[in-house]
Amino acid sequence: MTGNTITLLIIITLLGSDSPQQYIDPFDIIIKNGRILDGLGNPWFIADIGIRDGRIVDIGNLNASSADNVIYADNLYVAPGFIDVHSHASNGLISKELSQAHSLLAQGVTTVVINHDGGGPTNLATQENDLLLHGLGVNVIQLVPHGSVRRQVMGHTDRKPTAIEMDEMKNLVYDGMASGAFGLSSGLFYVPGSFSTTDEIIELAKVVAIFDGIHSSHIRDESDYSIGILAAVEEIIQISLEAEIPSVISHVKTLGPRVWGLSNTLVQQIESARENGLKIYADQYPYTASATSLAFALIPSAALEGGMKTLRKRLNDSEDHSWIREGILNNLDRRGGADRILLRRFSHDDTFEGRSLQEISDSLQTNPADLVIDLIKIGNPDIISFNMLDNDVNLLMQQPWTMTSSDGELVAVGDGYPHPRSFGAFSRKLKKYAIEDGVISLEAAIRSMTSLPAEVFGLHNRGVISRGSIADMAIFDLDRLRDTATYTDPHRFAEGMVHVLINGQFAIEDGDFTNDSLGQILKNRIHKDN
Repeated sequence: MTGNTITLLIIITLLGSDSPQQYIDPFDIIIKNGRILDGLGNPWFIADIGIRDGRIVDIGNLNASSADNVIYADNLYVAPGFIDVHSHASNGLISKELSQAHSLLAQGVTTVVINHDGGGPTNLATQENDLLLHGLGVNVIQLVPHGSVRRQVMGHTDRKPTAIEMDEMKNLVYDGMASGAFGLSSGLFYVPGSFSTTDEIIELAKVVAIFDGIHSSHIRDESDYSIGILAAVEEIIQISLEAEIPSVISHVKTLGPRVWGLSNTLVQQIESARENGLKIYADQYPYTASATSLAFALIPSAALEGGMKTLRKRLNDSEDHSWIREGILNNLDRRGGADRILLRRFSHDDTFEGRSLQEISDSLQTNPADLVIDLIKIGNPDIISFNMLDNDVNLLMQQPWTMTSSDGELVAVGDGYPHPRSFGAFSRKLKKYAIEDGVISLEAAIRSMTSLPAEVFGLHNRGVISRGSIADMAIFDLDRLRDTATYTDPHRFAEGMVHVLINGQFAIEDGDFTNDSLGQILKNRIHKDN
């Protein structure tokens, strides 16, 4: 240490500075005069943030001359980068065209959790290599997909696993967790996850618990398809209890007129479990419409055993055709009718995209159930289903254990009619639900996107603005912040993000994408490579 440096340290100490190191090593970036939302739900406050080597190293009144790059954030809000805890962006991230994840960055999303609803590859190391091939625009967290694990071991059979098959599934889950996954995802509504028993999920969740992982589930029933929504939530609570693992109810909702209003009971059910010491959470996208495939929405689950080829054979059998058609009619009623279902992607005839089943069936002078059968015989269109009630959405959003998610894809502009949540979920929650409608406070909305997901998934040093935290950050103009994607015009980026930082570097700077590959594959803290 030089004599001049020692003298400077003495002067600074006498002046009472609590962080003299900032005067020796320049910051990489200083964010000046931002309205800081720390992610913990506290009111915003004005301060400067100093970033060095990818981390926040100081917060206070900082000397602008001590940084290589100064961002003046007067009247802008500075929040931790948003964490999308339920994303289907993996296929897009693997592609060269979409790997930079512009539609996510435009919402302030810096980290996504993938392989949800029990879907995705079982070999997570291979998926990791695929994700890194073209670089990553955002950080990625992997889950082990139960449905894919079951399919690899048992196919599409509707039965319990043998002891040998159960061991094979446990080994696949263990390998996924050992490679750095953060938990298990299940899709108990979807084939083949719907063929599994509660005990099967408990046994696999116990493997995940070894790694302090979580269980995230598209529950067995969000309506009254089978066991009913309350029994489906109780199943997740039972899994959490017996496997001693935190559980997340994916894209929580009460789906369809038959269960509208049950959100009050659902909240009481989860609160009771939490009061008994269980870590039960939920995630939610801020829309009243969901999205899935036509087959999973309307075809009776029993007809899906064996996969789509077997289903099509059944549809050509007069006896099977009859009961399947009856089930379609029942499911149309369950979802509120054919006018509430919009085709969003159908590769066999794109003129059907963006139109409702009722509109198409009227134009073809056919019954909606018969139209569904005709469509399924040649493909399996993706749909948007308008099936939620505002009061239920609002109540579930207000719960302190509800995280924000998109359940969205990473989609090329012009490709079909994706759900607008893929382009606007996070901006929509902040602008519509927090600022315009007052359903939730701005501070609580930010917490649901940042520190709460970081806590649930065990992301240390992310999700908060504090000294030592990794500098994933969303800096936005609240007056200009808005989602612009609609159901009929979905390919529109959100607006209002001025700067987005990932791991301390700019992914968006002054409103422009830098096109730098700044994202990383994040690993659970006790995976085998640690």
